[in-house]
Amino acid sequence: MNEFEARSALLVRAYETLSPAQTQGRWTEEDRGWATQAALQLEGEQASPAVFIAHRACLAAERLYARDHAVRRVVDALSWRPWIGWALALLALAAGVATDAIGSAQQINVLAPPLLALLAWNIIVYAVLLLRTATRFAGAAALRPGPLARLLARTVHAAASGRRMEQLTQPLAAFARDWVLASASLTASRVARILHWAAAAFAAGALLGMYLRGFALEYRAGWGSTFLDAPAVHALLSVVLGPAAALSGIGLPDAAGLAAIRSGISPGENAARWIHLYAITVALLVLLPRSLMALVQALTERRLAGHFPLPLDDGYFQAIARAQRGVAAEIRVLPYSFHPGAQARLGLETLLAQVFGARVELALMPPVEFGGEDGLDPALFAAAPVALVAALFPLTATPERESHGTFVQALAARLAQGAPLAVLIDESAFRLRFGEAGTARIVERRAAWQRMLAATGHEPVFVDLEAGDFTAAGRGLRALIDRAAQATRD
Repeated sequence: MNEFEARSALLVRAYETLSPAQTQGRWTEEDRGWATQAALQLEGEQASPAVFIAHRACLAAERLYARDHAVRRVVDALSWRPWIGWALALLALAAGVATDAIGSAQQINVLAPPLLALLAWNIIVYAVLLLRTATRFAGAAALRPGPLARLLARTVHAAASGRRMEQLTQPLAAFARDWVLASASLTASRVARILHWAAAAFAAGALLGMYLRGFALEYRAGWGSTFLDAPAVHALLSVVLGPAAALSGIGLPDAAGLAAIRSGISPGENAARWIHLYAITVALLVLLPRSLMALVQALTERRLAGHFPLPLDDGYFQAIARAQRGVAAEIRVLPYSFHPGAQARLGLETLLAQVFGARVELALMPPVEFGGEDGLDPALFAAAPVALVAALFPLTATPERESHGTFVQALAARLAQGAPLAVLIDESAFRLRFGEAGTARIVERRAAWQRMLAATGHEPVFVDLEAGDFTAAGRGLRALIDRAAQATRD
């Protein structure tokens, strides 16, 4: 899956994981079915899930573009602009040419030419990059990107800025957030490439401007220091300019030669050899490393753009893969110490269809009686892999670690590797009992369930199974499944 296909997949996911009301009718169940059937006609059931998902997303995205012009504008705003790199490199080159890289009054202090600051800055940058690499390999928290890198990233993702996000529809805002996160590595490579080329262009411009001015003006070289004598200056310059002297064959003056061009004693000498030596040094320490690093980032960018790292093992993409194969998602729900009614079962089916797609096989298991958590059949879920196992509790029950918590832990211990476990808390009976006056009680009871389940390492999903809107519960359940998939990948 390439960058374009991954962006289309996230765009369509943003629409298909919301209700038609939230998408303002821009995408319906009929559209979802059309996209699946169209992709099946093009690719068939034998295509790999990645290819099928990619082509389905491209077909669906084209329909969205035609239906809502705002979709195309947001996608374009979040797309990479290649001209940014060229423009910044040209600006850096012009700035380098305009910089007086030699010195004022046609005099060069060989101990402190402006080019020395350029060298020092790049060495500091290399040290920071080395520290970032070491930090990443050590597993520590990554260092924050620099201000210029953050500015470039914000420029690329202008549509995801705070004020503009407020102006986007709900699915487009969700897509913008998802794409910024998913493309972070690719954007980082592009920003790094641009900055390396810009640094190399600035250095090249500085050298070009230096030589252009050198043709028209005669510069004199000398040195002066409050603390250093000629032998110390010779030792220092041997370190800084020694490699350039060895490569070019341009000799450095010895201590006596340096003493002869000391400021205040003599007007100095023609600066040609010093300009050449510093130019070679800049080429070695700036142009060559920056160009190599830019090339590495360009190769990384090409790899990420051609094989975009978009995980396809979350609940949404797995539902599409199952639709391609004509396989239903097997869901098993175990109620604990209560019997869900027919309306609650319908609510479960609706909720799960929002998360897993239309083809869902729900197995509502016989309720586990209070205290029966220790007697679960060890082979209960070993027969076949399932898309989800859910423990179902009523909010009317007071959460107890010894019973409810133990049941959740026992259930988790018996699941097959990689099978996600959800803890659903049905609020329908609680709301029926207390009505609108029970809002504060619901908040308190939710907090009690959250505290109890936190000790088991699980997070509840609260849902009113007899209500008609399962959007919030669907998002929570989908996030839980995605986290489980991420944990399996890690």
